[in-house]
Amino acid sequence: MEFDVVIVGGGPAGLSTACRLMQLAQQHETEISVVVLEKGSEVGAHILSGAILEPRAMEELFPDWKARGAPLNTAVTGDEMHFYTGEDKSIKVPNFMIPKPMHNDGNYIVSLGNVTRWLGEQAEALGVEIFPGFAAAEILYNEDGSVRGVATGDMGIGTDGEHKDSYEPGMELLAKYTIFAEGCRGHLGKQLIAKFNLADGKSPQHYGIGLKELWTIKPENHKPGLVVHGAGWPLNRSGSTGGSFLYHLEDNQVVVGLIVDLNYTNPNLSPFDEFQMFKHHSTIAPVLEGGSRISYGARAIAKGGLNSLPKMTFPGGLIIGCDAGTLNFAKIKGSHTAMKSGMVAAETLFEALQQEDQPAGRELTGYEEAFERSWAYQELFGSRNFGPAMHKFGMYAGAGFNYMDQNFFGGRLPFTLRDQTPDHATLKPVREATEIEYRKPDGVTSFDKPSSVFLSNTNHEEDQPAHLTLADASIPIGKNLPEWGEPAQRYCPAGVYEVVTKDHESVFQINAQNCVHCKTCDIKDPSQNITWVVPEGGGGPNYPNM
Repeated sequence: MEFDVVIVGGGPAGLSTACRLMQLAQQHETEISVVVLEKGSEVGAHILSGAILEPRAMEELFPDWKARGAPLNTAVTGDEMHFYTGEDKSIKVPNFMIPKPMHNDGNYIVSLGNVTRWLGEQAEALGVEIFPGFAAAEILYNEDGSVRGVATGDMGIGTDGEHKDSYEPGMELLAKYTIFAEGCRGHLGKQLIAKFNLADGKSPQHYGIGLKELWTIKPENHKPGLVVHGAGWPLNRSGSTGGSFLYHLEDNQVVVGLIVDLNYTNPNLSPFDEFQMFKHHSTIAPVLEGGSRISYGARAIAKGGLNSLPKMTFPGGLIIGCDAGTLNFAKIKGSHTAMKSGMVAAETLFEALQQEDQPAGRELTGYEEAFERSWAYQELFGSRNFGPAMHKFGMYAGAGFNYMDQNFFGGRLPFTLRDQTPDHATLKPVREATEIEYRKPDGVTSFDKPSSVFLSNTNHEEDQPAHLTLADASIPIGKNLPEWGEPAQRYCPAGVYEVVTKDHESVFQINAQNCVHCKTCDIKDPSQNITWVVPEGGGGPNYPNM
């Protein structure tokens, strides 16, 4: 199948590209064929974010978004920031001491999954074809090495590699330009960055894992529009960094979550259990008391910012949004910058498609310049020191530096801090690490992994090749277990990885059907032995309102 533009990923970046491109085509009365491939069972099924949406990009893309019924239903009414010094102690930070980028006046608390579903509806109304349930599994190249398109994965292959009765071959989708917008740590984006050396001269990308739950709470505990951010306990027990959030949505619902920076050093740390412990804090548990948990999910976050942003162009296409790493971690927001990166991509693509004498597969070199002229780039430039400061100076000194940088200098200090150590290289040997004690979940406020994965509606066809592959099957037990205590069994938030005993021997077991597609294993594995690839299309979580 041939198109003018193929977009891999039906998230905010990919759909904004599609919508803006079709808007331009209609304005200029020209025809452009655009298709969006989405690996989830529907648009929005795999979308997970806090989320507070800064509406700047939305207002540019659809100035009449309110009349169109965009699901931005809860305006922020209040901001709070806490340093949690212990399970029963916290310090509320005065509003004037909070770094300016973390203020949320004019923003909205949203379900990003529902916002994405709405964007999908707008795209289809504009004439975009959307193929949900089709995972782009392979990049296709022209003879000159430029990207030609992608191929979706074959369906109906068993764990033995043989064709089942349900076998259907994948499709080749060819395009003049292919846009990769897979979200954080996209498996094809990862290949492109390596093949075309797009990260040369850049700092390693840095990541966090975000864990989130949606709750319905008692009306007397609900404060629509209240935003509560925090840092400190329980992560400070192990010297780890990250942050928490509690957002009050509409309809007596709140979202509660924890982001754990994946540069942590203690291999005994379990982000999932840190999150479950956090909910017992004396300022959080009363809000959840008497409520019920509706959904759970986890997703990696690219937070390296400008220092880690790769070159976003290559022959035949672009890599945009969180696939490239456009999230502004100083704001703890990435949807608006991802959308803007897609809108700039659309404008660059439209111009290129009008030049009929230009060969397909050429490099859209003008995109980088156009993106650098945008407000999204200016945001990233002003926040470039935020993450490295936290990594270099720790939570308290890093917070002080960032307050000074953002509030007094507006992100324009005449130097740039960098963190050159990749997250997978930070773990101490287990013999040097302190034990971390986690209490047993009570089934009321805190829960175990199996019941949590159940709430994510995760489902995979079990009789298929594993989408979590090991370069060397001996490493988990032969190297990782004695050196780091095989940390995969702890950093995975879904119980995918276990070390079990069979016939008196330790065995590394992969429960791929539990995978929520967070990509943490692909990032944090100290031996870089695990590679995440797409399973059959439609597999994975099915988040209803996340």
